Amino acid sequence: MKVLLISANTVRVPYCIYPIGLDYVAGSLSPRHEVKIADVNIVSGTAAIGELIDGFGPDIVGLSLRNIDNTDAMDAKGFIRAYRELTDAVREHTAAPVVLGGSGFTIFPRQLMDALGADYGIIGEGERLDQLLDAIEEGRDPSELEGVIMKHAPEPSPRPLESIPPRRFNPGGHDRFYIARGGMLNLQSKRGCEYNCVYCTYPRIEGSDFRLIPPEEVAATALELERAGAKYFFITDSVFNGNYGHSLEVARAFAKQGLSIPWGAFFAPTRPPDGYYEELRGAGLTHVEFGTEALSDRMLAALRKPFNARDVYVAHEAACGASLYIAHYLLLGGPGENRNTVVETIENAKRLEKCVIFFFCGIRIYPHTALYDIALAEGQISASDDLLEPVFYQSRDIDSAEIYRMVSEEGAGRENWFVGSGGRRSARLVARLHKQGQTGPLWEHMIR
Repeated sequence: MKVLLISANTVRVPYCIYPIGLDYVAGSLSPRHEVKIADVNIVSGTAAIGELIDGFGPDIVGLSLRNIDNTDAMDAKGFIRAYRELTDAVREHTAAPVVLGGSGFTIFPRQLMDALGADYGIIGEGERLDQLLDAIEEGRDPSELEGVIMKHAPEPSPRPLESIPPRRFNPGGHDRFYIARGGMLNLQSKRGCEYNCVYCTYPRIEGSDFRLIPPEEVAATALELERAGAKYFFITDSVFNGNYGHSLEVARAFAKQGLSIPWGAFFAPTRPPDGYYEELRGAGLTHVEFGTEALSDRMLAALRKPFNARDVYVAHEAACGASLYIAHYLLLGGPGENRNTVVETIENAKRLEKCVIFFFCGIRIYPHTALYDIALAEGQISASDDLLEPVFYQSRDIDSAEIYRMVSEEGAGRENWFVGSGGRRSARLVARLHKQGQTGPLWEHMIR
C-alpha cells in the first residue's frame, strides 16, 4: 500500500518542533508499504497538499495531530479549524481512508473523529498503524484491534506497547527544514510517566510506567542525528531524570559513542545523586528545563508534584554547579491557588539566579486527568463539554487575569522572566539569532 503520513503541526513559537512521532510510525510499517511523510511546516497550504496527493496517489492517509491548542490562557489559540481545512483538502484529492493519530488525537479521540469525519483513529502509540493496514488489506474487522477507533464506535483504552519499535530516521528528508532553523532535532530515551500530576496527559498518551529504551540504542540515534547535520538535539521524554540510573547510562552511552553536539532535556527538580549534573555535562548536556510549576509547597502538593520547594533549590544549585543553562517553567492557577500562594511563588522565584523563568498563568483542562475531575466536581465544566476549544481551570480564589497582572508587574524590568513562551518578544529573538547562525533553544541568551 501507498501510505501518506502528514504532520499537521504548524506551531513555530518559540521554535519549530521536528515531528519525531512519524519517524517511529514509518519505522514500524512493513517494508512492503511505500511510505511518504509530508510536514505542513514544509508543504505549506492546502493547494500544495493537494498536489502532493495527486502525485503520490496514496491508498491511505494518516494525519498526526500533535497539538489541540497552544495551552496559553492569556492568548489562547485552537487548531481545530486548521485541521478541518487540512482534512477537507485531503478528501478533495483522494477517496483513500483517513486515519487520525498523535498525542492531541489521543486526548480527544471521539471528538476529533466526529469533528473531522475520519475513517479510523489510533489511540496512543501510532505504531499500531501496521496492524490496521494488515486488517484493511485482508478484509478483517479493524474494530477488533487494540487502540483502533472507528466511526460511531466505543472509545478503547489501549495498553502501551510492550516494546518500543525502532525509529526510522530519513536523513536528507524533512529534517533539512529544522536543521536550517536552529539546527535542532530530537529523540526519546523512554516513554510513559510514573508521576501523577493533576493536569498531565502523558499517562493517557504513553502509559503510567517508564518504558526505557536501551541506552546504546538512544546513543546510536543521537549519533545518527549528528551525522545528518543536527547541531543540537532535545530529548522529548516526559521527564529525562524520572529514572536517574537509566538517564546516567544514556549519558555514558553518549560519551562512549563520541557524541560531539550539545543537547538538552526536560527534568523534574528532584534531588539528584551526587555528581549527577556534572556527569551529564561531561556527556554533552548544556540545557536543563525544569518543570517546577510552583514554589509554594501548598501548590506543589495540590498539583501532586513529587518534590517540594526546598528540593527545587537543591536541584537548581546542582545544575548551576555544573555550569549548565537552566530554565524553570511555572504553572500558576491550579486548585487552591490564591493571592498568597502566587506571592509566595513569585518571591521564591526571585531567589533563583542564573536562569530563565517562564510563567504560565492558567492551566488547560484536558480529559482523562485529575484536573478534569476536579473541574467537573466544581461545576466549571460539564460532562457534555467537548473541550476541543481551549478551556482553562479557574481557581475559586484568584483568576488567571489577576495572576497575569501580578506576574507582569513583578517581572517588569526582569529580562529573564517571560509570561508564557514569550510571545512576539521571544519569536523576534529566536528569528534574529537563527539568522545569525545560532543553534539550539536560544533562551540561554536571556539568562541574567
